[in-house]
This record gives sequence, C-alpha cells and structure tokens, in this order.
Amino acid sequence: MIKEFTRFYTVVHLSISCLMGQDTTQHDLSEMDTIGKASVDTELYTNGNGSTNRLPSLLMDVKVLLSEAMIADVHRDTLEVIYYLDRIYDLLGEADQLGEKTQADQEEFDRFIASLNDIYTKRLHTLDLSDAPITAAYARQMIDDISIPVEMEMGNTKFIVVDDRAGHIPLVRNKTVDQFIHYFQTKGSRQFQIWLDRMHEYGGLINRILIEQELPEELVYLAMIESGLNPKALSKASASGMWQFVYSTGKIYDLKRDWYVDERRDPIKSTYAACAHLKDLFEEFDHWYLALSAYNSGSGRVRRAMRLHQTSDFWQLHSLPKETRNYIPYYLAVAIIAKSPEEYGFETYSEKRKAPFEFDIVELEKSADLTVIAQATGVTLKTIQYYNPELRQSATPQNGTYSLRLPKGKSANFNANFNSLPEEQRFAPQYVVHKVRKGESLSTISKKYKVSIHDLAAVNKIRNRHKIKIGQKLTIPIRGAYATHDGPPGHIKVVYTVRRGDTLGHIAEDYNTRAGKIRRWNNLNYGEYIFPGQKLVLWVKQG
Repeated sequence: MIKEFTRFYTVVHLSISCLMGQDTTQHDLSEMDTIGKASVDTELYTNGNGSTNRLPSLLMDVKVLLSEAMIADVHRDTLEVIYYLDRIYDLLGEADQLGEKTQADQEEFDRFIASLNDIYTKRLHTLDLSDAPITAAYARQMIDDISIPVEMEMGNTKFIVVDDRAGHIPLVRNKTVDQFIHYFQTKGSRQFQIWLDRMHEYGGLINRILIEQELPEELVYLAMIESGLNPKALSKASASGMWQFVYSTGKIYDLKRDWYVDERRDPIKSTYAACAHLKDLFEEFDHWYLALSAYNSGSGRVRRAMRLHQTSDFWQLHSLPKETRNYIPYYLAVAIIAKSPEEYGFETYSEKRKAPFEFDIVELEKSADLTVIAQATGVTLKTIQYYNPELRQSATPQNGTYSLRLPKGKSANFNANFNSLPEEQRFAPQYVVHKVRKGESLSTISKKYKVSIHDLAAVNKIRNRHKIKIGQKLTIPIRGAYATHDGPPGHIKVVYTVRRGDTLGHIAEDYNTRAGKIRRWNNLNYGEYIFPGQKLVLWVKQG
C-alpha cells in the first residue's frame, strides 16, 4: 500500500513539474521520498557571487506542499488541502519579500504563480464540495492575494501597486494614471510607438549609464517623456536634448555650448549630466516622485509646496502647477506601458526601427569639414550628423582634439581614406578675420555675418559687448562650407549674402582678399553694382 501511495505521489509531483515547464531533477525525486515530514527543508542555495538565494529552496518546498495538497484533494480531505494551501501562502509571501530577484528567478516565480492559479481553480475539487465554505473561500482568497495587484490608499486616493521593488522607482496606478494610459492607447498611440522605436535605438545606451551610475532603470522613461528620446529636441523654453536641459542647468553640469557644439544634444554626455542632476535631487528630497517633480518645475517650487501642505507626499501637494501635478502620473503611465507594451496593444517590432546606437570613435586634432569626413567614411553627411547630433556646424571644433563618432565598424575605412588626403582637404578652419571699422558694433557685425552676438563674444573672449575698438581684429566663425576643392589651392568656398551698405571693397577687406578677385569669381564687370540679397562666391584662404 505504501509503495502504491509513493508511486501516486511521484506521478502527482511529476505532473506539477511538467505543468510549470520545469525539468524534474534527482533532487526533486529525493524530496518525494520524504512524505510525512513534519517540516519541509529550507536549504539555502549559494549564488555564484557567494551570496545565498532562498528562492529556489522556497519554490521547491512549495512544490512539495502542492503535491501533498493534490493528494489530499484526491482523498477529499478538504481540511488537509486548506492546511497545505495555508503553508504555501506563507512560503510564497516570504518569497515575495526576498527583495530584487534575478530575471530568471522572477520568471520562475511568475510561472509558478500562474501554474498555481490553474491548479487550484481547475484541479482542487474538494474546495467546491466542502462543507466548510467559509474556510474554503478563505483559502482561495489567500491564493488570490499573491497573484493580484496590491491596493492601497494614500489620503483620499486609491492606488494599485504595479511594481514596488527595492532599488526601483515605485510604479502605481490610480485614476489619473489610467487616464494617461488610455490616452496613449488611443489618440497618443502613434506618438508612443515612435517613442518605443527610439527606445530600441537609445535604450541600451542609456540603461548602461544608469546601471554604471547606480540609478533606477526606470529613469530611462524620464527621457522618453521629456523629449521622446530625440537628441535634437528643442522646447519653447529653449531646453534642448534628450533630457531637456536649459542652458543654465546644463552649464552647472559641464555641458558646453558654443559656436561649434551644444553638448546638451550629446546622447552620452547629457545622460551623464542628467544622472548627476537626478542624484542631487534625490539626495535633497529622498523620494523619486519629489525628485522628478523638481526636475520638471525646480527644487524651490517643490519645497514651497511641501512647506505649505506640511507633507512630503507628492499626491497631496495640490499647490504645485498643473503641469507638475500631471507630470508624475504621465511618467508612471509611460513607464507601465513601456515595460509591457504588448499588453497595451503596441508592437515590439517595427520595420521603421533603427539599429541600436553603436559607434566607433576617431580623434581629430584640427577642424575638419563633415562632408569630407562623410566621403572618407563612405557614408552620407546626414549619417555623420546623426551620430554627432551635438555638432551645430558642418565642421568639427577648431580648438583641441575632438572625439568624433562614426558608424560601428567604419573607423578603419575612414582612417585609411582620410589620411591619404592632402592636409588642405582634411582640415578646413571655419572662420574669417574681421577688422572693426568706425561705427561698427558687435550687433552690426553679428548681423553682417549671421552670427549671434553670444557666439561672437564667446569666440573672441569679449566680456563687455559694448566695448570694441576701431582696428580690433575679430575672429568670425562661419558655417561650414561643404568642401569643394575646385577653387584656388588652400582656399575654402564661402557663399556671402550681400547686405544693405556693403561694397566689394568692404567685403574683400573682411575676407582678406581683393575686390578684383571677387569680381572674377562672380563674373562681375567693373562698375557693375551689387545689391542686397545677392549671393557672392568667395574663396577664403585657410588658416
């Protein structure tokens, strides 16, 4: 009789293992021989790093108990079934409190929960036939509690906890969050699909930096709501880049902006700057909802709202601007959908998706024209600009060595082709020298060359923009002239738009050439007038 009972136990245990998609090991079989133990072994499993992991042991114990419950169900012993379900509930509750799990462990835990639900709803028949309906209902409720989202109330708001793991930003749902989820599933679905495609493009890069900086992985969704993960995004408030830094904040975190570059648009440098900024905010507020609110509206405004309402609960800070009050629900909706896009009707694959942002780096010691770089690399100018969105001109900076990104695997081809070119073709300084004349100011000079006063002052290190001297020589940055080399050797082509009051003599002086050459380059006869708006081709000597 005992032999037959043991065989039945083995069959039940094997069926459970198969149902959960697990291979039955020798350890499993040895566990089956301990039928009638008063307590179940809780051995600790050692991870590769030397730490202990109780989850495999707990799940093994639960499988043994579930086998006992199924055997008791066959014998219509309802109280015994409930006893084992009660113990299963306790162990699973312990498993759920183990903290952050590895991906494999989390998948195993979720798979077991799904299988457990199937078993107790479809195979444990004594719960439905029981003469103790209250006890049976309680047992079912215990199992339900471990498989459905946790509900909680804060103030007058009810939440459903979606994800609240240690080291992560807590994800919850309430009425407002659900409204934004509905929006993205309907009117905003096209926009959200674009964001998901860009996540495929930049998500890996950002996540690696977040891990390196020991920050929650959910912060990648902050860049998603700020810019749609577009490196060149520009807001009405002049915030720029993926993380939408304004100039003043970017400067605090060492993001340079000058004539040549705007590092707020650099996917890597701006992400490191965002990490530093978010660390500072979290240290100040000690809660991610408050830190993210401060990222949106500023620390001062959040602190004032906390003092006014005498609380650090974001959901009770009703004096915050409407934009900021909606900012966290908006962020939570995006994070919840992006973690499981298929559940909300979004595609995980799109033909429009670009490959992940991967690149080679080459060092350029002098300013170089991007068109020449593109030709040497064997790609289009647009491709070079895509990998280097921080570049504001069609040339690399003139001062110091510059690290330029190229498509993955293209650096060797570039080095061979680029180094074979004459130096006057490889490097193209993007500036001219202007001699200040009587009556000129930085304002009039900036308009003449279509350069901002800010850039003009920065390049020439002018502190007082109202004080320039007659005869003073100013370096005027000019937009990269897509390299053409059919002119005089050692010269680059510049297309100049004639402005009111210009003469050929003045233009020639500004560009260190002669009026006669300008006439020859543009087929102008002596005595022929130039007019505002006219395009003139100039060949400017390099250096």
